[in-house]
Amino acid sequence: MVYRSNDTTTTFVSIAGDVRLERAQLEASDSRLVIPISPQNNLLRHDAVLLPSAIDAYGGTSQLVQDVRAYVSRYVDLSESFLYLASWYVLLTWVYDAFNEIPYLRFRGDYGSGKTRALTVIGSITYKGFFASGASTVSPIFHTLDTFRGTLIFDEADFRFSDEKAELVKILNNGNVRGFPVLRTAMTVKHEFDPQAFVVFGPKIVAMRGSYDDQALESRFLTEEMGQRSVRTDIPINLPDSQKVEAQQLRNRLLDYRLRNRNRVAVDPRLVDSARSARMNQILVPLLSIVKCDDERRRLLEAVASYDNRLASDRTNTAEAGVLGVLGDLFAKTPHSCVPVSAVTELFTRRHGHEFERPVTSKFVGGIIRRRLRLLTVKRHGVYVVPESEAPKVRELAIRYGVVARAETLETSG
Repeated sequence: MVYRSNDTTTTFVSIAGDVRLERAQLEASDSRLVIPISPQNNLLRHDAVLLPSAIDAYGGTSQLVQDVRAYVSRYVDLSESFLYLASWYVLLTWVYDAFNEIPYLRFRGDYGSGKTRALTVIGSITYKGFFASGASTVSPIFHTLDTFRGTLIFDEADFRFSDEKAELVKILNNGNVRGFPVLRTAMTVKHEFDPQAFVVFGPKIVAMRGSYDDQALESRFLTEEMGQRSVRTDIPINLPDSQKVEAQQLRNRLLDYRLRNRNRVAVDPRLVDSARSARMNQILVPLLSIVKCDDERRRLLEAVASYDNRLASDRTNTAEAGVLGVLGDLFAKTPHSCVPVSAVTELFTRRHGHEFERPVTSKFVGGIIRRRLRLLTVKRHGVYVVPESEAPKVRELAIRYGVVARAETLETSG
């Protein structure tokens, strides 16, 4: 769908690569009638959702990526590697519905660091970019994402709570994997409860000052730390009107890219790398799958190389990682014996006790083993132990938490 300056909406359709214009409505294969959203829609009229205004030849993928990169660089100061990554992410948003999992993009920094500028500039050329902020209420965001199925551009994404209690965070928790809609209950005119499913799957670009407590949520972001160097002097302090014009022109070309490539892209399983974590493969392979040039793909891999290491580093600094390190060492000393929880507590206290304000107890360590790491403990001869049958799980968890390098383990097993 395109939205034109004369307050009209029309639909472009691609059939077997042949792009044509449907001016009013389209009859789908199942006899449904597809009608463009009204041009009087409040979100369209106030640029809360940005659409193309026409369709222009995109000029080849490499040229399009270069032009996107040049446009972003004109108005936002990003590191070279993240600028390259963000340019490809823009293209991914235009074909994201060809995949079942996608990553999120994030700009993190204090006020005045340029993160909102980055959202504005990059969000303006994403697929059906929908702009919202932490001050927005939940209901319109659910409805807009479900209606337009576009890219959520979310500013001020810091919340007091970052778990299941925060309604808006549910969008981020459920939105990177297809098939997990958010369920909410509406009231009918007859005052009956009507459960509804809202699709929140889609690309998301957020700006925030801090991090989320939920490490699983954190692992879905590809993050640029803003404000860590002097801003280039050629970056305009205020966005000129030309930025909107450029963004509109790029959206028109990106629409052509979508219509001609949407049915040509798919996950390439050959791009899965056993040396990367499962989560990194999950969010990275869709991005790599739209890159057909080997040199471009290598450059993109270099741009994201630090993220897997950062995730491992974050986990390595947790109490769970410390307990796994102790368990691994104790199982290595007695490979065919159980490990008492008291022995784990004693060694953990020697290594990490200074990191805690209170004394480390066996109850605390046992809770980490059972509830956080989901390892089995049994009572033998009056004491709780981790049985030898849990040793393989400990080794695998040690890899996931970065206690043991995955590549190192692969070499050893080989």
